[in-house]
Amino acid sequence: MISLERRGELLQSAQEILKVELRDNYAADAGNFAAWRTGGFAGIAEVAQQWADTVASDLTEGRTWRRVRVVSEPLSEYQRYAYDFAGPAVAAGEDMRYLPRRLVSVLPLPGNDCFVLDGEVAMFNVLDGRDDRAEFQVYRDSEAVKFCRDAVTAAFAMAIPHHEYQP
Repeated sequence: MISLERRGELLQSAQEILKVELRDNYAADAGNFAAWRTGGFAGIAEVAQQWADTVASDLTEGRTWRRVRVVSEPLSEYQRYAYDFAGPAVAAGEDMRYLPRRLVSVLPLPGNDCFVLDGEVAMFNVLDGRDDRAEFQVYRDSEAVKFCRDAVTAAFAMAIPHHEYQP
């Protein structure tokens, strides 16, 4: 297990970041989600732009972000918010894709949301029954990392790019 701070350090040190998200709801973004529910995109525009600026800066430094969200359809209210939030980051260069859950029945995927960092580290966000962060796990074992890298790559190849996905 690692701390939130260590998680951030690992993300900052990586050049290639792959991520698969598997949940329909996340409590960690409750404040932004509430702001979106009240004011639509205008309620989250500033924080969404801050993330987009981070992505743009990362790309300038040679860091790449590829993310796939496995989603139930129709989208949960949270995933509709997340779709809106992602728009500026996608415009800044994050390669975000959506994979309908109905298409992953026989696709081997990690049991938790997963980052693969530089093809060398698998980092998991483990959530509790309230959709909140329970712990962060790191694996450097080559077989675990290969499983995660292959899973994220396969899911990414099947997924629909953000600008083509119709929520």
